[in-house]
Amino acid sequence: MSPLCSCCNAPINKINQQVSVMRKEIKNLRQMLDSSVRAHRKHMTSLQAAVSKLGFCEDKDQTPSSPQNALEQGNIQTTPIGYITSCFSLKNGTPRQPTICGPSRAELRIQQSVFNNAEHALLGLDQYSHVWIIFLFHKNGHLSSKAKVKPPRLNGQKVGVYSTRSPHRPNALGLTLAKLDKIAGDTLYLSDIDMIDGTPVLDIKPYIPDYDSPDRRTGLNTQLYESNSDLPAASGNTETSSLNLDGDSKRAQFNTGDKRTADDDDDDRSEADVCCKNSLSDNARGVLPEDVRSALEDVRAFVTQDDRRMKSKVSDCSTPTAPPSTTDHPCYGEEDSATIASWIREPPVACLDVRFTPQAEKQLAEFLPAHLSEPSESDRPCFKFLRGPEEAVAAIRGVLSADPRSVYRRTRCRDRLFFFTIDTADVTCWFGQGFAEVLQIRPVKHHRDEE
Repeated sequence: MSPLCSCCNAPINKINQQVSVMRKEIKNLRQMLDSSVRAHRKHMTSLQAAVSKLGFCEDKDQTPSSPQNALEQGNIQTTPIGYITSCFSLKNGTPRQPTICGPSRAELRIQQSVFNNAEHALLGLDQYSHVWIIFLFHKNGHLSSKAKVKPPRLNGQKVGVYSTRSPHRPNALGLTLAKLDKIAGDTLYLSDIDMIDGTPVLDIKPYIPDYDSPDRRTGLNTQLYESNSDLPAASGNTETSSLNLDGDSKRAQFNTGDKRTADDDDDDRSEADVCCKNSLSDNARGVLPEDVRSALEDVRAFVTQDDRRMKSKVSDCSTPTAPPSTTDHPCYGEEDSATIASWIREPPVACLDVRFTPQAEKQLAEFLPAHLSEPSESDRPCFKFLRGPEEAVAAIRGVLSADPRSVYRRTRCRDRLFFFTIDTADVTCWFGQGFAEVLQIRPVKHHRDEE
């Protein structure tokens, strides 16, 4: 039997075992502490190296980087010019592309901290129907990104992040094309949007089809190329373009030393030919004297002979040749038209049929159009962006037909219910095989509390 301790009357062997265990624990804690210290030093070293590369090293011999150098290196600090007020308050149910839900609307107000007179910055933008919006994916939840992602339309297949429009990117920047409905003061009213409420906007640019659309750009560049090809001929005829067929101008026009192109000569000779024919027809009626008639005959013979000679030269040079590869003019054609991945137009995920239950239709009919609620009907819910139940039906159909669920919820989750918010309405639905059915539409609670 082990002797007892005089202090606690516990067996000494048991106390020794506990002391041994505690020593081992203390040793493990020391090892963990040493590992943490080494890891911390390693992280600090990497951070210092990264900071020194950015030009912000604290060494005395090194001067801090200037704003100009930071801009040249691409290290800039962005400032939002405004924040989106959208009909989509949550990520759940927000369209992944702007064309999915046409009735979707939003407002963007330019902040006074960016421009004292924000209206001046928007001057002239109302002449465009669409604008590019550059924004931040502020609801990503994390800043990490992967080289390969799984787009929902590919149903789990992986592709490179730069071949998709995934919001999880090294720089969480988004680009969308929105329809510009109107501009009132410092506020833009947009539609066909895919941004959630509170999205920070970094920049606005007008959409110009002639520059931004490859199809329109092809026709534009073809016209510009054809017009530019005529410029040297036109510029070389500044002295002879004003010549006519009267007096000395005739002799200057038919001068063999005239430096003009074949096209201009053909045009001038055709006019002279017409003039001669008209003169000869008048002569046939006995209007002109005999000497004038003979002179016109000589002129006509000279013009005809010279015309045949120039046509033979032009026909010899008319064989088309391939333009040099070093030309400054970019060549556009059918082979250079825009192409996209096949899964964009033919995704594995099919378009869904959207249905409404009678209860959902009845609940949706209770909503009043945006900004049209009457005082006597203030107890009824009212949309903030949508212009009525019909537009709400179109918006809900657009969202659900594209199947807004993630790949996990679509393939592995047994729960078929789905909830999302559009404008001031909470929508409850469920997904079946090839369809989505709206079960319930109720006003958003916080919106009713504000009213």
